[in-house]
Amino acid sequence: MELQVAELKQKIEDTLCPFGFEVYPFQVAWYNALLPPAFHLPLPGPTLAFLVLSTPAMFDRALKPFLQSCHLRPLTDPVDQCVAYHLGRVRKNLPELQMEVIADYEVHPNRRPKILAQTAAHVAGAAYYYQRKDVEADPWGTQHISGVCIHPRYGGWFAIRGVMLLPGVEVPDLPPTKPLDCVPTRAARITLLEGFNFHWRDWTYRDAITPQERYSEEQKAYFSTPPAQRLALLGLAQPSEDPSSASPELPFTTLPPKKPQNPSRARGWLSPSISPPASPGP
Repeated sequence: MELQVAELKQKIEDTLCPFGFEVYPFQVAWYNALLPPAFHLPLPGPTLAFLVLSTPAMFDRALKPFLQSCHLRPLTDPVDQCVAYHLGRVRKNLPELQMEVIADYEVHPNRRPKILAQTAAHVAGAAYYYQRKDVEADPWGTQHISGVCIHPRYGGWFAIRGVMLLPGVEVPDLPPTKPLDCVPTRAARITLLEGFNFHWRDWTYRDAITPQERYSEEQKAYFSTPPAQRLALLGLAQPSEDPSSASPELPFTTLPPKKPQNPSRARGWLSPSISPPASPGP
């Protein structure tokens, strides 16, 4: 890894990793090479980018403290706003850099995703993006099958949160990192994709490998509880509806469009090389 990339990665990790995030560098060219032009990031190919994902530790290290500090203020989407807060800290700590952050849920006015998060995770070497094309002689006929990323340490117990683009920082000699193929057999891939597509609510697809860490029972209960009841689950008061209760100052706007509360944030976008994108989550 180039010295410049290693130094930037370390600075970003110093800000994010204590709060349960991981960071992976990649070139914009690697991402664009897998997608049709409509999905390309409009930057020179050697431009440096970093994928950001959250590990199971993010719930206790970042989200719960964030909720504690903001629980008397209305939040439109606590998880996304918590992530936005921490990515904003990176910006503040690296003021000399021009930085563009794209969250995994952001879409263009025509509803096309701004980033295909799982493709980015794959090219960054963070997690292997398993798709229908990875199953020889698949058994699904005309059924629509979405792909899913599996992390080599956390299995499916993680979430892709977005990418940080650094326009003007070009790293043409950055060597690519291949993601670890940790679900190598046809049978295991079938089980994984069927679990993700048809039974994602039972969490079992996340155990496609034996993970080093899973979501805690409290974390699973939080994400399984209707949003209006989640603060009470953590023993926090409901936020005031008084409009004078200002929302916490956030580093950039995070008012996402309505999105399905399931592991796939952007189903239905097809390309010749990539199956429908889906970001494991919450």
